[in-house]
Amino acid sequence: MSSNSQFLLKTLFFLLFIFPLLNARSIKSTLHKTTKLDESLTYLWPLPSQFTFGNDTLTVDPNLSIVFTGNGGGSVIVKQAFERYKKIIFKHASKSGEFFDVTQLTVIVHSDNDELQLGVDESYSLLVTKSNEHSIIGEVSIEANSVYGALRGLETMSQLCSFDYGVKTVQIHKAPWFIQDKPRFAYRGLLLDTSRHYLPIEIIKQIIESMSYAKLNVLHWHIIDEESFPLEVPSYPNLWKGSYTKWERYTVEDAYEIVDFAKMRGINVMAEVDVPGHAESWGAGYPDLWPSPSCKEPLDVSKNYTFDVIAGILADMRKIFPFELFHLGGDEVNTTCWTTTPHIKQWLQDHNMTSKDAYEYFVLRAQEIAISHNWTPVNWEETFNTFPSKLNPQTVVHNWLRGGVCQEAVAKGFRCIYSNQGFWYLDHLDVPWDKVYYTEPLEGIKSTSEQKLVLGGEACMWGETADASDVHQTIWPRAAAVAERLWSDKEATSSTNTTSAALQRLEYFRCLLTRRGVPAAPVTNFYARRPPLGPGSCYEQ
Repeated sequence: MSSNSQFLLKTLFFLLFIFPLLNARSIKSTLHKTTKLDESLTYLWPLPSQFTFGNDTLTVDPNLSIVFTGNGGGSVIVKQAFERYKKIIFKHASKSGEFFDVTQLTVIVHSDNDELQLGVDESYSLLVTKSNEHSIIGEVSIEANSVYGALRGLETMSQLCSFDYGVKTVQIHKAPWFIQDKPRFAYRGLLLDTSRHYLPIEIIKQIIESMSYAKLNVLHWHIIDEESFPLEVPSYPNLWKGSYTKWERYTVEDAYEIVDFAKMRGINVMAEVDVPGHAESWGAGYPDLWPSPSCKEPLDVSKNYTFDVIAGILADMRKIFPFELFHLGGDEVNTTCWTTTPHIKQWLQDHNMTSKDAYEYFVLRAQEIAISHNWTPVNWEETFNTFPSKLNPQTVVHNWLRGGVCQEAVAKGFRCIYSNQGFWYLDHLDVPWDKVYYTEPLEGIKSTSEQKLVLGGEACMWGETADASDVHQTIWPRAAAVAERLWSDKEATSSTNTTSAALQRLEYFRCLLTRRGVPAAPVTNFYARRPPLGPGSCYEQ
């Protein structure tokens, strides 16, 4: 054996056996370390637009009552939200029979319109104060123009409340508080892929609930893809033969339930039917949609029947999904099947089309169907990259492949959603929290009018390596970094947030999620969703 070989073996032995023991001893040595939070920081996530605070501490009555005023004050959406948050705030039993500073919450909602669409007013103001200079009685009020602004205010209120284990009461520190808040972007999304791995209804609901904690407001439901077709479509009932099994399906009633559950939390559901690629599963129920039995994707462009099926799917889905945006995909279309299948090849020749022309034809025809159902079409960036001048002017371009796409899209008058895969694809486990956090959707866009065309962005939870066992840990806490970037003023997060301060605040929010039952992973692991490396506080890992 050579000396080099011996050296390599010794090195390998050290790395495999000795180093882990040393590391374990190092970890054990920190067992009794006391974690101290920086009291100068504001542990609210996402950071509000404007806020002031003081030095008082107020106790909150576990029998906290609510008074509704304004035209929308009696909304069932706000009433149910208050009951949910009351359970979160008063999770621990508090001392009773004592004097409490805060006994009542006033919620003022000016509009009784609870329609949830893109750009709905989510602004609110939150006041936590003493009634007057000579009284220690506390007053808490939330004022909003819409019920959805009230929801965001309730979330912030819940984050101000913390349980003091020493005196066993819920307290609000740093009172008085005055918060004026509104989102930076109208569209703040999370993509959820239920085709690569089926996610049970309860898991989807848990994810929606956790989205509301970070003030995200769009669930992009990537229901269907080439691997499986789990959704019931009454007009074409054999489509869900493309599901993995008969137990991994969503009924129409399931879909309604998800949309209603999301609305109660101020979250729109944008469905996606990705055509013409990513659709092999459709042919399990309707083989005529395949170019041939041996060449199954993209969908057959030469048949009107293909577009009849798309029209049927969209007609059925329009009854379920009221959100004005509908995602038509259009990405990663490999047209080889079209150029090698005899009847499609002949169709291309008869219509004097190249495969690129046929791709354009398919996307535009699908857009027409969506628009006929009063939807605004959203397409992945390949459609814009390939034939920008031909896209319907209503098209929302969804960036994912490369930087600069939103800049190019808005320059041509299109609206854009930012999801650059290098930063905001959550299945890319090696992207650290700070790369996610400091990514800027408006990068390179200087004109105010063009900046307004960027609707916002979304974190994308693609499901190839995530199912019910690890999806929460893969989403959180990095999706929270996206959420603050999309909600909070860029100036506020830049001027008051050093990287160290942002990390402490994100670690605090991650622990808030875990206290609320969301199994969020540690913030700073090199690979996302990994468990802790050893003993330690939730607030430092």
